Amino acid sequence: MPTSLKKNHVVVQVSDAKISSDPDSVLVTYSLGSCLAVAVYDPAVTIGGMIHYQLPESSMDPIRAQTEPFMFCDTGMETLLANLIRYGADKYRMIVKVAGGAAMKTGPQGFDIGKRNFLALRKVLWKHGLLLKGHDVGGDQPRNFYLYLGDGTTIVKTGGVEKVL
Repeated sequence: MPTSLKKNHVVVQVSDAKISSDPDSVLVTYSLGSCLAVAVYDPAVTIGGMIHYQLPESSMDPIRAQTEPFMFCDTGMETLLANLIRYGADKYRMIVKVAGGAAMKTGPQGFDIGKRNFLALRKVLWKHGLLLKGHDVGGDQPRNFYLYLGDGTTIVKTGGVEKVL
């Protein structure tokens, strides 16, 4: 489904997360560089969530993690998963997909934030017994990421090319 045909975009900003069960909406985040966006969807109750986090671990800045938990993978994913369950999702039906984690040519070099973000996510998923069903990570290009709540379709757009995950 081309992203331009969806009319109810719910934008997930950097260091943010959104949850919705509106089948006419799409959760979207733009310009993923080294950040990761994670889409979580429960098809039985058609509820989904998306997080756009910047850093792997809240231990990097525990005070900031208290006020901005979605900035970090560990605190952000824990909060997102707990909220999805609170709104009726079942952990054992969740479909998890991810995009981002690029090694951007601009910004600080040598920290491998994209790789570290992906590793942190895999640790959180393992802790919760969740499997990653699709991913588009790495490289050096920014991405946009879309989760269609009507059917759980996820699309990654890189350099004008759309790919279904």
